[in-house]
Order: sequence, then structure tokens, then C-alpha cells
Amino acid sequence: MKDLISISDLTVQAIADIFKIADHIKEHIKPLKEKTIVMFFPESSIRTRVTFEKGIHQLGAQGILFPSSTLDKKEAVQDVAGYLDNWSDAVIVRHKDIEKIQDFALYSKNPVINAMTSHNHPCEILSDLYSLSKIRRDYLNDQYLFVGASGNIGESWKVASKLLGFDLVQCCPPGYEIDGITVINDIEEAICGKDIILTDSIPAKDQDNFKSYQINKRLMHLANDNAHLNPCPPFTRGLEVSADVISSDYFVGYPFKENLLIVQQAIILYLMGF
Repeated sequence: MKDLISISDLTVQAIADIFKIADHIKEHIKPLKEKTIVMFFPESSIRTRVTFEKGIHQLGAQGILFPSSTLDKKEAVQDVAGYLDNWSDAVIVRHKDIEKIQDFALYSKNPVINAMTSHNHPCEILSDLYSLSKIRRDYLNDQYLFVGASGNIGESWKVASKLLGFDLVQCCPPGYEIDGITVINDIEEAICGKDIILTDSIPAKDQDNFKSYQINKRLMHLANDNAHLNPCPPFTRGLEVSADVISSDYFVGYPFKENLLIVQQAIILYLMGF
């Protein structure tokens, strides 16, 4: 395969290969020396951009950064991709419009990696799954609960669950359902028997509807023993999660996201044939 636009672009074996590369990432000593990777990121990006930039540097490649808005000018993406093929060896794009990234992948001769769209967020979810595999022996047999509205995070978890075969249930108020998965509207019913609790940021316009869906320590006590809370950043204490649950052992913590660096490096190396 050449590109990563969605987790559905991968096979189960491809994900296993990426995780294997991630396991041995420190053995790769600047394998991308004299390679150039072009990135398109908005100014608001923090974790994804930092880890991609640092990862590219550690692999020995040169990273060249543009704002995502560069792709919104009148020049066709086909022409941007055609010119960049002369000088770049891979392209990483974070842009709200997935069609722009799909067009880039269609016309680029080099790998194109989706760093996030309003439709999906494949690298983030692959990193979370890799991190879970390190702390949960049977992470694909765990029961997953996504608390939040249909959007890029929930959709990516759905695709991953369908591909890898783990059980995923959504909990949300009526009207926010993800098509194709089981939905339970009552949070106390939904969280019972779950091992991995996932959340997403709640848009300001929807916050009133999600007030009773905040994950706190009381609710986590209803989940299975040794359950973990993995809120997708940026999260807001007092909104989708309580302050006390973030300070508890349920929260997988900031080091959990450390693997975003090596998984993204592994994705780059995998797509570039290393």
C-alpha cells in the first residue's frame, strides 16, 4: 500500500507490521537520511504536529511545514502534488476536508498520510491501540465504550473495531449516533461490563445535551475491574470528564500518548517500504 487515509486502508497484518516496526523503532538509526517530508498542519495542532515533526527529525529526514490553508488556494491539489513529487518523498496532511487528502493521494507518486480530518483520525487511533496492546494482554477481547457524538474520533474507532474484531458500543443522547454500531443512551447501563472507556471533545453547541454523560469516578466504578479511561485530547475537565477521574488511576495518563511518536514513525517507515 502507498497511503494511509483511513484505518480501513490497512489489513490486520498491516497493523501488526506497523506495531512490530514501532516495537523496534529505536533500532532504526536515521533510516530516512536525505529524505524530505512535506507537512501541512494548522496552527492549532499540538500533539499530532509535534510528534510528526520530532519523529521525522529523529528518522533523519528533513521536514518542511506549510499551514493547511495553503491547500485552500485556487491551485488544484493535483498540481500541488505533481510539483511536490519532484522534491518530497512523502506528504503528511492535516486538513478538515478528507477529499483534499484523498485527491492528494490520488495524484501523488509518494506516500500520503492523513494526520486528521473532520471525518477521521487514523494515526491517533492506531497509536491508542498500540498503547493498549502494551498494558492489556487481550486488548482485542476487551469491551470498548465510546461516549460522545458521531465524528472523526468515533468513526475511526468504529472502523478499527470492524477491522480488528473488538466489541465497541456508543453511548450518547438521541440524535448523535454513529451508524453501524450498537448505541445505548443510558450512561449507567452502557458503562457496565466495559473495559476501555473512550471519550471525545464535545462541541460547544452540544454541551447541554451531554451534561449527564460526563465520565467521573462514580461511573468508572460501574465498569469492569481494572478498566481504563482514554479521553481523546483535547479534553475539558468538568465537561466530558470530571477532574477527579483524570486524577485517578482509571486515566491512562499522559505517558500513554508517548507512543504517538513511535507509531507515527512506524507508519512513515511502513509506507516508505522500510
